[in-house]
Amino acid sequence: MSNTKCQILYVDDHEDNSAMLQLVLSESDYEVKPAHTMQQALQKAANDNFDLYVVDKRLPDGSGLQLVQQLKELTPGVPSIVYTGDAHKVHREQALAAGADAFVLKPDIDGLIEAVHKFLSQRECAASVVTFVK
Repeated sequence: MSNTKCQILYVDDHEDNSAMLQLVLSESDYEVKPAHTMQQALQKAANDNFDLYVVDKRLPDGSGLQLVQQLKELTPGVPSIVYTGDAHKVHREQALAAGADAFVLKPDIDGLIEAVHKFLSQRECAASVVTFVK
């Protein structure tokens, strides 16, 4: 029973980032659902089946790292990518220690797309996905 499209929950308080990611990843037949707060993200994760989480580190109602930990508890086995502008090595280490499966610096959209493809290629939904060509 495979999903028609791979489902990605993208958590970022900047709506323009969400719209951009939805546009770019829709070319690869991924469905991106936005959330702008931790609370929205947790509600969506509890009510839907996502194949991947992409989370900004800074959210208006808490830390994206806290959210990654909560998402891991709520939905074990669903990978998460922290996508943030915080560029220091310590930020990467903190994200991975919180349970993130990958860390990508904004605005590296190519790096994010590559990480998304890497994780979703291992998911059941990947059978229906068209490969993104640069």
